[in-house]
Amino acid sequence: MKAIIIEDELPSARRLERLLQDFNIEIVATLNSVKSSILWFQKNTHPNLIFLDVQLSDGLCFEIFKEVRISSKIIFTTAFSNYSIKAFDYNSVSYLLKPINKEKLEEAIFKAQKLQQKETDFEQFKKLISNYKTENYKESFTVKVGKKIKIIKVDDICCFYSFENATYLNTDSVNYSINHSLTSLENDVNPAHFFRVNRTFIIHKNAIKDIITYSNSRLKLILHSYNEQEIIVSRERVKDFKNWID
Repeated sequence: MKAIIIEDELPSARRLERLLQDFNIEIVATLNSVKSSILWFQKNTHPNLIFLDVQLSDGLCFEIFKEVRISSKIIFTTAFSNYSIKAFDYNSVSYLLKPINKEKLEEAIFKAQKLQQKETDFEQFKKLISNYKTENYKESFTVKVGKKIKIIKVDDICCFYSFENATYLNTDSVNYSINHSLTSLENDVNPAHFFRVNRTFIIHKNAIKDIITYSNSRLKLILHSYNEQEIIVSRERVKDFKNWID
């Protein structure tokens, strides 16, 4: 499991890091304030688990949730028990009082791992069910070009992408605005041919020109007819992407 520690007291953070060495936990970042945490969550893939102190140097940790939506499991760590009820309004696994007891920590991590496994099993079940879809996928899209309406076959589409609250399809190096969200497109197009590589792009398998290794275990895609933005396969989608292209 990948995790981050949000703790403004350096000795407490270092102690927690030492305790976690005995568990299969990879610490990808250690943060110390509300502000730095918000910035980190806005720019990085969220981890499986967060060890979160309630009282940080610039305010209560609950301010973070007002700015970013976090799906990670959370283990709250604090010297005060009076926030325990409020903590469980969020995606909380456990609430540990400092100094952290190793046995209690182990129980909390085990609980988080079990919850993650249940969610993984459920996602695999949904994927299995989706393989037996009987519905027909879209074979073409209509786009407006001036006063004309143009029909574009899905086999000719390089990618779909979102930009400034709008959705576009790209074909033959031309971008067309369409009235679909990326989420709806995931259900409209055949998953054997299209894959959502991140929050912004759905790409066609035949449109891939090159696949390049990228930082933080990610992949960079070069497409045949689209080169306006970098297309990076998000870290949490890399494994599924590799299985998809095989």
